[in-house]
Amino acid sequence: MKAEIVAVGTELLLGQIVNTNAQFISRECAAIGVDMYFQTVVGDNEQRLLDTFRLAASRADVVIVTGGLGPTQDDLTKDVLAAFVGRELVLHEPSMKAISELFQSRGIHMVESNRRQALMIEGSDPLHNETGLAVGIAFTYEGTHFILLPGPPKEMKPMFTKYAVPWLQAVMTDAVPLYSKMLKFAGIGESNLEHQLLDLIEAQTDPTIAPYAKEGEVTIRLTTRAQSQEEGEKRLLPTEQAIRARLADHLYADQDVPIESIVLQLLEQKQLTLTVAESCTGGLLSDMLTDVPGSSKSFLGGIICYSNALKHKLLGVPMEILEGDGAPGAVSRETAVLLAENLIATTGSDFGISVTGVAGPSPSEGKPVGLVYVGFAQKNAETAVFTLQLSGNRESVKHRAAKSALYQLWKQLKDH
Repeated sequence: MKAEIVAVGTELLLGQIVNTNAQFISRECAAIGVDMYFQTVVGDNEQRLLDTFRLAASRADVVIVTGGLGPTQDDLTKDVLAAFVGRELVLHEPSMKAISELFQSRGIHMVESNRRQALMIEGSDPLHNETGLAVGIAFTYEGTHFILLPGPPKEMKPMFTKYAVPWLQAVMTDAVPLYSKMLKFAGIGESNLEHQLLDLIEAQTDPTIAPYAKEGEVTIRLTTRAQSQEEGEKRLLPTEQAIRARLADHLYADQDVPIESIVLQLLEQKQLTLTVAESCTGGLLSDMLTDVPGSSKSFLGGIICYSNALKHKLLGVPMEILEGDGAPGAVSRETAVLLAENLIATTGSDFGISVTGVAGPSPSEGKPVGLVYVGFAQKNAETAVFTLQLSGNRESVKHRAAKSALYQLWKQLKDH
């Protein structure tokens, strides 16, 4: 079955809110064997809505609409779709009763416009709204299945999962679900990864191989169709094994998680601790780590030593290294080593990571934007320094530097 999402709301077109509903619905549809072919965003305009519904009905078996079910005059979704299919709007009495009771319980006067949230297109099936007021609806018109959902995600998600999906499955006949597996890579760029897998990608039929990149990480999504989870995993396994054989030094997870989660898992399993000293990343590395629940079991904390004064005062880097004619400078191997080693001496952690570099937009100390040194110290071992020359704007340099530091720690931990 071919599906299209129609997101209704001028605020989406203006960029005032992000359309996270489409991502959720697409993922859920794939899981039940419905292929998402199109995604459309349209403003609160009667004629453009009508044109959008007409086009969607002409090219999709399932049209899933989000937004425009509220009480105000610009909530036009049900009105326009009712006109398109030539049906009346009728009151859904159970929804109207629930709305009235809610206003009464709060001691608030219900205005007449709130009745609009209980309206349904004649002949449609109601989709219960457990977290809001507007009733959702589902119906079939000339072979096309329409599902109308509220726009707020807190209302849309439970309605779709608990009510729309069962309704959709009831009208489906031969759909075969999609099964996907995420393989996560670090320390390698998208183009290099694709080059090493080019023959597999060019020859792909089933499963499909789809690489895509985020800052500092690359993901491969393997996808197949199967009647069961067991069959799906069996179909994916040979391709996954072929990829693992080529990229074992970069494949850190077979699930959709960031590398910091895996690093913290390994630290906890091995009962090891970590501290960080950040200059150019300005606390970003610490933020990534503390964003993972339970990180305090292994991550002791970090020092943001942005200025030379704090590098010297808090972590003992001599000023003659940081400043002066002929000095290595704050952005140097020497500084990265001392920051990392003195972290361990100060905190007693098993690992100390330092990040110092030039995030931009201008060069510093005569050194180019994107030059970053990552110091990696550990108890009873020689300190290593990794030199990076990163591309991108200030935000990209900071993010990639933090991810590169985590990758180096992951490599050490997986063989520790």
